[in-house]
Amino acid sequence: MALFNKLNTPIFLKEESTTAEQIARLKELQEKATGKVKDDIAREINLASYGEIGEKNIAFELKNSGMPMYIIHDLHLQFEDLSAQIDYVVVTRKMVFFIECKNLYGNIDIDNQGNFVRSYPWNGRTVKEGIYSPITQNQRHLEVYKQLNRSNKKNIIMRIGFEKGFDSFHKSIVVLSNPKTVLNAKYAKKEVKDKVIRADQLITYIKNAEKQSKELASNEKHMKEWAEGFLAYHTPITTNYLKKYEELINSQSETLVKQAPTQPIIVEKPPEPIPVAETAAPPLPQSEELVSKLKDFRLKQSRVENIKAYCVFTDKQMQDLLSKMPKTADELLGVTGFGPVKVEKYGAAIIDLLK
Repeated sequence: MALFNKLNTPIFLKEESTTAEQIARLKELQEKATGKVKDDIAREINLASYGEIGEKNIAFELKNSGMPMYIIHDLHLQFEDLSAQIDYVVVTRKMVFFIECKNLYGNIDIDNQGNFVRSYPWNGRTVKEGIYSPITQNQRHLEVYKQLNRSNKKNIIMRIGFEKGFDSFHKSIVVLSNPKTVLNAKYAKKEVKDKVIRADQLITYIKNAEKQSKELASNEKHMKEWAEGFLAYHTPITTNYLKKYEELINSQSETLVKQAPTQPIIVEKPPEPIPVAETAAPPLPQSEELVSKLKDFRLKQSRVENIKAYCVFTDKQMQDLLSKMPKTADELLGVTGFGPVKVEKYGAAIIDLLK
């Protein structure tokens, strides 16, 4: 036990993630795909690879911190219909840090309302776009953990104690892992500024938080038990986000097989052109009605969340919605700008509108 108490380096209880496996599977599918499906998969590979690089940057900082801590990478929590995928959970002597990693291209501005706006150069001009608040995203992760933990505490006194001391022990932070990203939080409120940092500031941030904490420091044994408690809640992700591509590729293969001639066809003159059946576009009034309904939903949702309307979805993303008309959550994941978080948050309502 004495030897264990001399811990002064970080230990990963879980270091692997599903990202590498997902990228490998995407590359396999890309080789079989053609046309737009192949392009969409290439985009998915780029996004996943970019995210993986960001998480590796944070892992590097944690590994070289020289601090006693236990680290869990890619923790997935499930409570009833709620789920959370947390990039890093870091358990130190006094606190637990929930880290949301963002490897964003471009610079980030945070206004006095807490809105996140990303700007980046494109074709000789600067593009600005709102992004979903990673602070809100990470806070949702904490809420899932709180409910999961609360449900496991049958003793009402223990439950009250957990609720009362939660904010003292748990800290939610967003780490921008791209070293080229410039963060401008000049007009952001203090509680927002305190939750967004760059990767090169992470260890200093953790040390300062530990120093300012008035909680008693845990020994290594309790730290490990604390971290193992988090890991015990981990559940593998069962949703297959690649299923949509698998189905599209299978559909393409079946079409090619049906179109392949079974024997040589000899003709004396060029055949008459065969009209190609096209999917009829919806009548204009219906399109206008859908646009109106989607815009109305977007406006109401933005007011509820106190965010800009384009943070829910942009006009370009809305056009892609109308073009693809997804009928399921898996199909909605194939729409530009709709990742797992947005699908989980807005998916049911949007699909109902499109129906």
